[in-house]
Amino acid sequence: MKAAVSHKLLLLSKLYPRTTTTAKSYFNSIINSRRKFSQAPLVTVRNTIMSESDQSPGFSSPRLVSKKVHAKLQHEGDGAVVRRGIGRSELKSLDPFLMLDHFSVSPPAGFPDHPHRGFETVTYVLQGGVTHQDFAGRKGTIHAGDVQWMTAGRGIIHSEMPAGEGANKGLQLWINLSSQDKMIEPNYQELRSEEIARAEEDGVEVRVIAGESMGVRSPVYTRTPTMYLDFTLKPRAQIHQPIPESWNAFAYIIEGEGVFGTPNSSPVSAHHVLVLGPGDGLSAWNMSSKPLRFILVAGEPLNEPIVQYGPFVMNTQAEIDKTIEDYHYCKNGFEMAKYWRSQ
Repeated sequence: MKAAVSHKLLLLSKLYPRTTTTAKSYFNSIINSRRKFSQAPLVTVRNTIMSESDQSPGFSSPRLVSKKVHAKLQHEGDGAVVRRGIGRSELKSLDPFLMLDHFSVSPPAGFPDHPHRGFETVTYVLQGGVTHQDFAGRKGTIHAGDVQWMTAGRGIIHSEMPAGEGANKGLQLWINLSSQDKMIEPNYQELRSEEIARAEEDGVEVRVIAGESMGVRSPVYTRTPTMYLDFTLKPRAQIHQPIPESWNAFAYIIEGEGVFGTPNSSPVSAHHVLVLGPGDGLSAWNMSSKPLRFILVAGEPLNEPIVQYGPFVMNTQAEIDKTIEDYHYCKNGFEMAKYWRSQ
């Protein structure tokens, strides 16, 4: 048993080096002490966005950028490289969001077998593909433009590995679950690229991964109410997107350069997370000569305590202690982990 425990701890510290730096001493103290969806065609919507003139944005209080965080490169998993925008010292979390990684992984690197409990992961592939396996026998590959919305709930052990040669790129967002949902059964929602609701007008295209924009809505069910929009703006285009006033929100620039909040704000380049202040909508402009692509993500804050130990997110230290015990002794949601290894 001690050998198995040490092996699992080594994997955890390797996959999550910045959240398990005191893993060995901490773990020892704990052990010793005890859908497929219908096709979603492109929709054209009028009078939603404007490309040249300043028109009414459709909300009364525009959100301004309150904080800018550069997603710096760092190594994660087994040889993978990520740009972490949320879940780093400058921005540890943004309730209900726990982490945002812009990943790039080429074989043989990847994210081998690792556990989760207490939250959801949203994987959005931008280039290439990611092959997923879990200890319940589920296996599949998502490709560029596809989304996997995984509810880890009471427990998942899985692997996420590159599906092809060269760089496989995407975004992974961690969304916290409320205390009443943390121990629900695991679940998956997957959308192929052609199934994601889209709309475009006046030089702006939106892909609606969750929530609603420009008159189209995503079929994804979000236990923690969430909006996840992928915008592409051609040069001189602008977008005015309502956001529920009580929700926390951020934008992450995938490529290009944009102006956010007010038209006289300073342009912001790729690989920055922009935390948005209070208000009921966001305005963004592409004043450059190249396309601008960014995601806009917003969610209803849970306003609950967060205690995180690597891939486990609960509300109390006692719950984390219990989760570590469950994982290492393959019980209470982790039973199938005893003999499972990804292929």
